[in-house]
Amino acid sequence: MVFPDTIGRMQIDILATFTFAFITTFTPGPNTISSHAMGLNYGYRRSLPYFFGIATGFFSIMLLSAALAAALAHLMPKAVSFLTVAGSLYIFYLAYHVFTSSYSFSQTSHKMLGYRNGLLLQLLNPKVIILGLTVYSTFLSTMARTPFNLVASALCFTLMSFSALSTWALFGMALSRLLRTEGARKAVNAVLSLLLVSTAVRMLFTLS
Repeated sequence: MVFPDTIGRMQIDILATFTFAFITTFTPGPNTISSHAMGLNYGYRRSLPYFFGIATGFFSIMLLSAALAAALAHLMPKAVSFLTVAGSLYIFYLAYHVFTSSYSFSQTSHKMLGYRNGLLLQLLNPKVIILGLTVYSTFLSTMARTPFNLVASALCFTLMSFSALSTWALFGMALSRLLRTEGARKAVNAVLSLLLVSTAVRMLFTLS
């Protein structure tokens, strides 16, 4: 599904962008698994400072990724095609990783994690960094690089990430039980992998 970018200059594939961002933020990773443990041990309300720390770091990295992608597009316009191919290859790899994943969930936490812990986690979380660079150098490469667009898009992705944290904190027990069941885990992994593959293929078609 392609929508005209009314505040940009070309078209943006909203469906592909949403699919990639949703899968990368909601699938188990450092952010979601730690949020799951925090919710189980301390409850949702007491975990909010940790979640806000994650959100702050996530938003900052998305802004930095947007600025870096904009600089590359300005200094080396031909790099956009290269980055699109590289991003597609990464998504194919991510699809394979998701398809073969067997998740491990820890229900214990040695100490209460706060705002600073969540913020620092993002600086050490390669999943977020790669997400930001991939989104802004490929999916949103045609978006007008205005300050409003960059901040608004980073905020949208941050809200999606915060929704993922909240979901895992509030419903993590049910989700972890589902993913521990081999049949359900394989089915979920297969669906998510196919969605990622279709997203990568759509990206490559934009080059033709």
